[in-house]
Amino acid sequence: MTSQVTTLRREFTVTDEYQYDRRSTVRWILSHILRYPQFPIIAISGALVSNASLSYASVLIGQAFDLILRPDVTGDQIGGFALLVLGVYLGVGLFGLCSAYGFEFIAQRLERDTREELYISLLGKSLTFHNRQQVGDLMARATNDVQQMNLMINPGVGLIFDSFMSAIMPIIAIALLDVQLLLVPLIFMVSFLVALVFYTRELGPISGELQGQFGDMNAGLAESISGIEVVKAYAQEAAEERRFVNSASRYRDLFIKQGIVQARYLPLLFFGIAYGLAFGHALILFQAGALTPGDVVAFMGLMGLLGFPTFISLFSFVLVQLGLAGADRILSIINTDTELDENVQGYSSPMRGELVFENVSFGYSDAPLLKNISFRANPGETVAIVGQTGSGKTTLTRLVNRTYDATAGRVLIDGMDVREWSMQSLRSQISTIEQDIFLFSRTIAENIAFGAAGNATREQIEQAAREAQAHEFITSFPNGYDTLVGERGVTLSGGQRQRIAIARAFLTNPRILILDDSTSAIDSATEDQIQRAMRRILSGRTTLLITHRISQIRWADRILVLKHGELVAQGTHNELMLTSEAYRRIFARYE
Repeated sequence: MTSQVTTLRREFTVTDEYQYDRRSTVRWILSHILRYPQFPIIAISGALVSNASLSYASVLIGQAFDLILRPDVTGDQIGGFALLVLGVYLGVGLFGLCSAYGFEFIAQRLERDTREELYISLLGKSLTFHNRQQVGDLMARATNDVQQMNLMINPGVGLIFDSFMSAIMPIIAIALLDVQLLLVPLIFMVSFLVALVFYTRELGPISGELQGQFGDMNAGLAESISGIEVVKAYAQEAAEERRFVNSASRYRDLFIKQGIVQARYLPLLFFGIAYGLAFGHALILFQAGALTPGDVVAFMGLMGLLGFPTFISLFSFVLVQLGLAGADRILSIINTDTELDENVQGYSSPMRGELVFENVSFGYSDAPLLKNISFRANPGETVAIVGQTGSGKTTLTRLVNRTYDATAGRVLIDGMDVREWSMQSLRSQISTIEQDIFLFSRTIAENIAFGAAGNATREQIEQAAREAQAHEFITSFPNGYDTLVGERGVTLSGGQRQRIAIARAFLTNPRILILDDSTSAIDSATEDQIQRAMRRILSGRTTLLITHRISQIRWADRILVLKHGELVAQGTHNELMLTSEAYRRIFARYE
C-alpha cells in the first residue's frame, strides 16, 4: 500500500509501524478500514442480506393477502405463510446484527488506530513544530476529531450503506412485482439524490468550520486553565469568562447554521408526496386489472421501506461530513513535515564529550539569533555561557542536541557533525536541565527515572536523589518516593522541582550535560551542597553552564561571552577580567 510514512521527516518512529495511504483524506480512511478486510465484508454482506430479506418479507405479506382472499384457503396454508414471514424477519435481525457488529468493529479500530497514529506522529514532530501549535487545538484533534471519525463509520457510514441497500432492494423487488410500478419510485429516487447532493455540499463547509471552532474554543480553554495563576493574579476572571463565552457562542451559531440547512431538507417532503402518488398509481393499475390486492399491499410495503433512507440521510450525512472534517484536520497534522529526522542509520557510538562549534549561525529568515560562533570544549570541561537576556545563550545550547539545527556552520561532537549522529544515540547521551522544570503527573520516583527508560532500580533512583540533595525532602513526604506530584509538579516548590530534575539528569549518566540556570530556584545553602555534588558528578563530563551565580562562573574551565548573538570573548575568569569590557560589565552586574 502506498504511504507517506517513510517520506516525512520525523524525530521518532515505531518499528513495524503500519503504513497508511496518506495521499488524500478518503484514501487514508479507506486504508484504515481495509487494514481489517474481514470486517467490511461482514458489514456489507450482513446489510445486503438483511435488506434483501426485509424486501422479501413485504412481498410475502402481499402474497399472504391474496391467499386469505381465496375461498379455499386453509389454516395450514396461513400458518405456513406466517412461519415463513417470521423466519424471514428472524433473518433480518440476525444479519442486521452481523452488519452492526462489522461496522462497530471498524469504527472502534479506526478510532483506536488513528489516535495511536496521531500520537506517534506528534512524538516525532520537532520542537519548532510544537512551538507553533496550540495545545488545546491538538487535544481537540486527538479527542473530538478522532471520536467524530468513529461516529462517521458507525452509525454514519453504517446507516448510509444500510439505507442505500434499503433503497436498492425495494426498487428491485418492485420491478419484479410489476415494471409499471417503478414510475413513481424512480422519479422520487432521482429527486432524492439531486437534493442530497445539494444538501451535502452545504453541510461540508459548515462541518469544517464546526471542527475548527471547537479546536479554537478548546485551545482558549486550555490556555486559560494553564495560565490560571496569571489570570487570578491580575483579577482577569471576568475577561477570560467573556472570551470563552464568545468562543462558545460562535460554536453554537455554527450549530444553528447547520440546523437551518437540515430544516431545508426537501426529501422528507418529497417522500410524503411520492408515497401518496404511488398509492394512487397502484390503485389505477389495480382497477385496470394489472395488480391483485396483494400486489398493492406488497408495493406499498416496499414503498414504505424507502422512507428509511429518506429519514436517516437527514443526520447520517451530517456525521459523515463531521468525520471527514475531523479526518482532514488530523491528517493535516500527520502530513506536516518537520525540520529534523531521527537518522536511524546515522552514527552511533559512546561519546567522549568533545564539543566544537565551527562558524555556527542560527536564526530564521528575518531574525538571525546566533552569528558565526566558534569555540571548543574538550571532554570533561565545564564551559560557562554568560550574556545579557536575549543574547542567545539558551539557543546556543539547543543546537547541541539538535533541538534546532544550525543554519550555517557545523556543531561537532567527537569530530562528527551532530546531523550525522543517530538522533537516539545523540540525545540519549546528552541531558538538559532548564530553569522551567517540567514534571509529569506521576510519582517522584517515576519522574527521576524518566530518562532511564524504566531501567533504573530504586537504589539507583535514591542515589541520584541524594547527589541532587533531594532525598531528605522526598522522604519527608508520607509516601516518600511514591508521592504523586501534580501536573507540571505544581505541588512542589521551585527548588524541589529543580532538584528532582537534577537527579533525573544524574541518573541518565550523560556524557554532555547542559545546565540552563538550573539552580535559580534553590537557596544558597542548598546550592552549595548541590555544587559540591555536581563537581563530583561532572568530573569527566562536558558541561555547558548558563547561570548568573558567580560561584559557578568562577570555576568554569572556559567562559563564553555572548552579545546580541555574537561571541565577543572567551577564556577563563581571570583572563576575561583583564581583556573583556563586556565580561567585566556582566560580572559587575552579577556581583
